[in-house]
Amino acid sequence: MPVKQVKLAELFTFNNLGRLKVDEATAGDIVVFSGIPDFNIGDTLVDLNEPRPLEPIAVEHPTMSITMGVNKSPFAGKSGAKKLTSRAIRERLTKELEVNVAMRVEDTVDGDTLLVSGRGLLHLTVLIETMRREGFELSVGPPKTIEKVIDKQRHEPFEQVDIDVHEEYSGAIIDLMQQRKGTMIDMSSPTKEGSQTLLFEVPSRAMVGVKSRMLTATRGLGVMTTTFAGYKPYAGSFGNRERGNLLSSETGDANGYGMMRAQERGALFMKPGDPVYVDQIIGIHQRQGDLKVNICRTKHLTNVRSAGKDDNLQLTTAKDMSLEDAVEYVQDGECVEITPDAIRIAVKPKR
Repeated sequence: MPVKQVKLAELFTFNNLGRLKVDEATAGDIVVFSGIPDFNIGDTLVDLNEPRPLEPIAVEHPTMSITMGVNKSPFAGKSGAKKLTSRAIRERLTKELEVNVAMRVEDTVDGDTLLVSGRGLLHLTVLIETMRREGFELSVGPPKTIEKVIDKQRHEPFEQVDIDVHEEYSGAIIDLMQQRKGTMIDMSSPTKEGSQTLLFEVPSRAMVGVKSRMLTATRGLGVMTTTFAGYKPYAGSFGNRERGNLLSSETGDANGYGMMRAQERGALFMKPGDPVYVDQIIGIHQRQGDLKVNICRTKHLTNVRSAGKDDNLQLTTAKDMSLEDAVEYVQDGECVEITPDAIRIAVKPKR
C-alpha cells in the first residue's frame, strides 16, 4: 500500500455540541481534520516512522441503476422549480458523490440524461426525494439491476430478506416470495404473541414492488429488512405487470363526471381538480393492455335535468402513489415526472 507524506491544516475534537480546535489528539478521541486532498474512504493516517495502516474498508458496490434527466413533459417548468436544467442536475449529482461513496454517476447517449447507480431502490429514492425538496424538477426512468458475468455465466445481485409477520399471514408471504424466485432459508417458530420471522434469499430485481404487496398481504403488519447477499447465478424471469395502464386522452383538469366513468375501467391515481395531460398514466387498467380515457369530460347541460343530480357522483378513493410507489411501478417506455409539488407517471414520448 503506497504511503505519502501529508500535512494537516486544522484538527478539531468534539466539545459538547460543538467543535474545539486542538493541536493534538490521543487514542480514543473522535476528531475532524482538514487540509488533505484526495483522502478517500478506507485511507489511514499513520506515523511515517512506523506506518501500520488498517485494512481498507470495502465499500459495497451499486446493485441497481436508474436514469435521471430533464423533465420534458407538457407541464415542465410550470411548478415554479428553478433547478430543472441538465447542468443543474449534473452539478447536484456530482456534489452528492463527495459524500455518498456507494453511488455512481455515468453519462448516457442522451446528453440530458444521467445513469445513477446505488445500493438499492431505497438508496436511490432517498436521493430523488432530497432533490425534490431542494427544488429540483426531473424525469426518472424505471430501476434496473446491475448484472455481472462471472466464470462466463450471467450473475445478478441477491438480497437477504428478513420479514417479521403474524403467523396467519406467513403463507401469503411465502407465496409472494416464491413467485419472485425467492428461496426460504429459515422460518422461526411462532412466539406467544403469534409473530414469526421468515428469512429469504431473493434476487434484487424481484424486490422492486415487493414492499407494497407485502403490506397489502399482511394488512400493514409486516416488517421487512434487507441486506446484500452477493452475486449469484441468474434466477430466470418471472411474471411482469399483470394489468395495463389507464392513460389520459386529453389535457386539462380531472372532473368528477369523467372520473366516475373512467373508474369503471380500473383504479385511478387522480383526484378531482388534478391537472393531467395526454398520455399521462392516471390509473391501473382492470385488464391487460393500455386504455385511453377522458377524465376531463364534463356533463353537457340540458333543459330537462334534476337539480341535484350532479351531487350524486360516487367516486372511489384515489390510489395514493408515493415517490417510491411510482418508481417501483414504472417499466420500460415509462417515466416518473418529479417536481417540488407533484409526482406524475407518464408514457415516454416516441421519437
